[in-house]
Amino acid sequence: MKTRKLGNSNLEVSALGLGCMRMSFGDTPTDKQMMIDLLHKAVERGITFFDTAEVYGPFTNEELVGEALEPFKGQVVIATKFGFKSGEDGVRPQYGVDSRPQRIRQVAEESLKRLRVDCIDLFYQHRPDPDVPIEDVAGTVKDLIQEGKVKHFGLSESPADLIRRAHAVQPVTALQSEYSIWWTEIEENNVLATCEELGIGLVPYSPLGRGYLTGKITESTTYDKSDIRSKNPRFTPEAIKANRVVVELLENIGTKHNATPAQIALAWLLAQKPWIVPIPGTRKLHRLHENIGAADIKLTPENLSEIKAAMEDITVVGHRY
Repeated sequence: MKTRKLGNSNLEVSALGLGCMRMSFGDTPTDKQMMIDLLHKAVERGITFFDTAEVYGPFTNEELVGEALEPFKGQVVIATKFGFKSGEDGVRPQYGVDSRPQRIRQVAEESLKRLRVDCIDLFYQHRPDPDVPIEDVAGTVKDLIQEGKVKHFGLSESPADLIRRAHAVQPVTALQSEYSIWWTEIEENNVLATCEELGIGLVPYSPLGRGYLTGKITESTTYDKSDIRSKNPRFTPEAIKANRVVVELLENIGTKHNATPAQIALAWLLAQKPWIVPIPGTRKLHRLHENIGAADIKLTPENLSEIKAAMEDITVVGHRY
């Protein structure tokens, strides 16, 4: 697996990472040992960058990742996140943002234990908190870095102005935001340009459109209520049918490279900037191997122009959330 550096930082990771959320959260339950085995296979195939968060589960995803990757301590980079409220019991996270300094410190201490590490490689603010100045957030993470509990600071789904303000206090290593061939908002709202200007790496999540861009989802596909796609506007039968044109575009490009739609979608992201590291998630070994294969696909300028022109004429149906 080739490697990439996240922006101007010295954080070098595999060109593709692995999103771990749905191994224990946001999808139907799965076998823990199977997921541990999958994480081990990912390391064997050269993946060194793994993404989790306190709120996934909550807690169970960090625990899974920590247990599975403990044998590879020092060989892999684990990113996790803070920024949600603690529940009424003061422990379990709940939806509703909270990036107060004391909450950030609480999450850091607890995540260190669950991940079984001495230092968090990359610590993202999961979502902006309108009640806490971003300078206070960045300053708290800066203190944690100086204390040796965190190595790198990240943001997730932050607008350009907050990125700049945070970066002025503590350099931001990576921004995690949704970015894919069918969701390119960061190209229009100055976020991508800001990352390039400031030397911040980009970590796209949902690079395969929550599975849709694999081409395997049809109007008859159904989802358990535990699956986050069961309530997603892009996964109604009507939207699935209407958006098939995006998959057909990927299939057409794929025939020129002997590649699947998923591989073309990932290769497209890798071709955008050398500091972009997508984190497709999967729970299936064959999908893991398929995704890794995308790192070896080189799209031509003609391919990229064809995709750009086609997507400009396509209106994607359904909001991303």
